[in-house]
Amino acid sequence: MTTLQSPPDFQASEDFAFSMDERDTLKTYRERFFFPKTKSGDGVYLCGHSLGLQPKTAATYVEQELKDWAELGVEGHFQGRNPWMPYHRLLTEQTAELVGALPLEVVVMNSLTVDLHLMMISFYRPTKERHKIVIERGAFPSDQYAVHSQIRFHSFDPATSLIELSPRPGESCLRDDDIDTVIEREGHNIALIMLGGVNYATGQAFDLARITRLGHAQGCVVGFDLAHAAGNLPLKLHEWGPDFAVWCSYKYLNGGPGCTAGCFVHERHARNWDLPRFAGWWGHDEESRFEMGSHFQPMPGADGWQLSNPSIVSLAALRASMDIFHEAGIETLRAKSVSLTSYLEFLLNNNASTQFAIITPHDTEKRGAQLSVRIAQNGRALCKRLGDEGFVGDWREPDAFRVAPVPLYNSYHDVFRFARRFSAAFS
Repeated sequence: MTTLQSPPDFQASEDFAFSMDERDTLKTYRERFFFPKTKSGDGVYLCGHSLGLQPKTAATYVEQELKDWAELGVEGHFQGRNPWMPYHRLLTEQTAELVGALPLEVVVMNSLTVDLHLMMISFYRPTKERHKIVIERGAFPSDQYAVHSQIRFHSFDPATSLIELSPRPGESCLRDDDIDTVIEREGHNIALIMLGGVNYATGQAFDLARITRLGHAQGCVVGFDLAHAAGNLPLKLHEWGPDFAVWCSYKYLNGGPGCTAGCFVHERHARNWDLPRFAGWWGHDEESRFEMGSHFQPMPGADGWQLSNPSIVSLAALRASMDIFHEAGIETLRAKSVSLTSYLEFLLNNNASTQFAIITPHDTEKRGAQLSVRIAQNGRALCKRLGDEGFVGDWREPDAFRVAPVPLYNSYHDVFRFARRFSAAFS
């Protein structure tokens, strides 16, 4: 697959959008997804940052497992077309490829917050001297709840054990230098740096390699929530070296609502049997699992953090999407994404208004597909009105309208139509 060539200077015309779509090497992937039906029948879906679209092949993948269940019953665990016992391994190679990891380092399991708790049980080991956790003040609420509860679980107080990174007054996004300063100043007190790969509200992407390097230099454990980064940005987790990472699979990965999440544990921890963990049957050594012994022996690598057998139906739907990612290639997708999101930014700025402002960084290295637009007044009502007309983004309090042109299935003409309709609301 060849990458998209560097575009000419953007133009605010429909013909330009059509011409860009014509030369898009990824344009045929759009045909492999279902788009929501709208009253007009011709909507624009820009909400893949919240829930990705359904691959048209997902039903076939799921139906195969339903067929095996119907015809084989319990024997489907070992005799099915894709036996359920090792089914999650059908996703291992592609998942490792997508996040830049070794197969040993990844597993598809549980949900994101469950995985985050499991990782913190192992990797947040506070002491009297080193007990603080660093997060973004604007982190997704579930991350905040999890971190607060883990601090309390260890009999510490979030008021004194939590460091929240905040943008400077009058700014929406964090500065790299300010993150560096906190890590260097507080490093001796920090037990865990736990940041998102991409902030859910602003769309800001963080320099994960830099944060990992600085954190480890201070003796901190480093972990990431990649809910808005996996499938959106190229990742190199093994090379960058964080201790762990977690992500969901229903946003950019198109696995469907509530789809099984993913987890990364760096290779250096693969056989550290002394790490505390919450154990479950599915993480036990496969060779002796069915001996039903009472002593837990974890499998090496990320597999050893599994608790229970996963939902095969959920994994089947995710396989449909991951096969597409494997075929298209994340680097090729990223090249289109940079161009597509930059085109949306261009069109919105071309019709600038004092009533809205893009708060996502302009630097393409500091963002993924998402743009967050701050709307001064009646933003929620506008978001709903556009949604009713088939122009689907989503609203996040207090004032952010989020949209994301996803390179697998969105087009330049989608972007053009949305920007035209959005801008018209302020004219």
